[in-house]
Amino acid sequence: MKIKYLLTLIVIALTTSCEKDFLEPDSLSNFDLDYIYSNVDDARSGVNAIYSYFNQDAFRSRLSNNMTGNTDIEHQSGWASNGDRYQIWDLNALDSNRDLNIVWTYAYRSIRDANIAIKGIENSEVLNNGSEAEINTMNQLLGEAYTLRAYWYSMLAYHFGDVPYVTEAPVAGADFNLPKTDRNEILSGEIQALIDIEEKMKWADETSHGIEQVNREYTLGMIARLALQRGGYYLKPDLTMARNSDYLNYYQIARDYTQKLITLKDRILPADFRQVFLNQCKFISPVNEDVLFEVPFPIGGGDVGWNIGIRVEGSAQASHDYGSGGNYMAMPVTYYLSFDSNDKRREVTCGLYKITEEFETEFVNGPMNISQGKWSRHFLDPAPGKSSAKGTGINWPMMRYPDILLMFAEAENELNGPTAQAQEALKRVRQRAFDPADWAEGVDGYVAQVSTSKEAFFDAIVDERAWEFGGEMIRKYELIRWGIYSEKVQETVEGLKQLADEAFNGTTEYPDYMYWKLDESGEFQVLNPDFKVVAPPDDTWNRTSFLLDLHDDVTTYDEWITRDWENYINGPSAGVVRYVFPIPNVAIEASQGTLDNSGYGF
Repeated sequence: MKIKYLLTLIVIALTTSCEKDFLEPDSLSNFDLDYIYSNVDDARSGVNAIYSYFNQDAFRSRLSNNMTGNTDIEHQSGWASNGDRYQIWDLNALDSNRDLNIVWTYAYRSIRDANIAIKGIENSEVLNNGSEAEINTMNQLLGEAYTLRAYWYSMLAYHFGDVPYVTEAPVAGADFNLPKTDRNEILSGEIQALIDIEEKMKWADETSHGIEQVNREYTLGMIARLALQRGGYYLKPDLTMARNSDYLNYYQIARDYTQKLITLKDRILPADFRQVFLNQCKFISPVNEDVLFEVPFPIGGGDVGWNIGIRVEGSAQASHDYGSGGNYMAMPVTYYLSFDSNDKRREVTCGLYKITEEFETEFVNGPMNISQGKWSRHFLDPAPGKSSAKGTGINWPMMRYPDILLMFAEAENELNGPTAQAQEALKRVRQRAFDPADWAEGVDGYVAQVSTSKEAFFDAIVDERAWEFGGEMIRKYELIRWGIYSEKVQETVEGLKQLADEAFNGTTEYPDYMYWKLDESGEFQVLNPDFKVVAPPDDTWNRTSFLLDLHDDVTTYDEWITRDWENYINGPSAGVVRYVFPIPNVAIEASQGTLDNSGYGF
């Protein structure tokens, strides 16, 4: 039985009442822990409790996609409403924001359950004196607990800055009203914890649930990802960006641990980029391929294909049984046009079509509605039903092997420049993106061109990560740690204005109109995906205004162009993105004076 189905069955004494805050947890006695972790089956259930928080709104519709815009490749309008998610998109969230409270609360509940599991396993008689198989399983479970804890601390550091660092299981009499700990201290502690456990963990093909549970591959990748976060830039309370003087030590860790995974468990990237994500929509989770770990949403859980993915219009009267779904985060047309025309990832990543109630495929409504095309509820088999919406059960990718290759290339370049090893890692990612006939120009020629300097190669890594991971909602964190968040969104706004001006003036080389149709087999086709045509070859093509839609006769540019990223460019500190949010007032009130929202212009 897959872990995604197990998660629907978990009822464990370890979890506390939903009304309780992490600062007032139920205490567990040593007897409780000794009993629960006295065998591998109950220990497995204890660790599964940590996974269960992925199926809360805190993750499935917040951290996985809702809270990760706006960037240069994914965006949504925040100024149009005072609602919780709009406040977040506009970087203007209040401490009363319910979404922030949900994320804070469930992050610490997951951390609490991880700490309980860690203590229970480390003190378990089975871990110390069990059979070899039992000891190996308990070490794997311990690694899962540490890795899941590290994930939540990474997210808390990105979204709230310095936060309380809780590493002990709740016990009677302990003081859990902890003050903030420096984010760098937290990240350093979590990195070391993963380094200490990873060699005792199992590879995905050795576990019971493959890539639907944390495995050694993912933990190695998390060491690198956390190290790059720790070695990267971060926002200080005075609204300046900084990085610590020891940052190269963490780039070295990132290089070493990506290299370790490449050496010990390398794999060939599957040739079909689309199939990587189609697998998730078909509930197929192959090991030793692209995805290292994906959140195992149960059937009836998860919002992939509802608030992220190809738009599907549904109702009780629809001609199809796929229900309805859309996407909160659209792709700016500047991102779509940044792809090489031969890059096969663009067609997969950028959805130019939608499914209507009549179960017909149509072009999207203009350049601000390009969707994350990697997922769709109309890929589900069987169809989930006319009235379905949320709860598709489509898994969410937490890390893929191309991330390992590109993190290695980035760290190697930062330490040693664009070496042959760094270039080869970049080439491996690009090779899948192009047909072999195009490798001479699109892979070898391109990599040689961008490898003339450390700076040029870094810029190429920034671009490649955009093209490879578009729609997977990790771009925000990359722009933060690179220290170029405001710069990249400003480039996006200026690029959109230029496209609007050129389309309106008739000087554009890009599609002012798009021409599309369904071919004889019903397949969606676009005549001019990235170039302007005066007229279609025949009358079978439908014409849709495209770049011309960026222009407004009254305001010059569509309002979303000038307003969606305004607080990312000219916020409380011009040129610096205030991506850190206030700690929820509920948590502050419960902290008995240990927490506040000083700094960051709050």
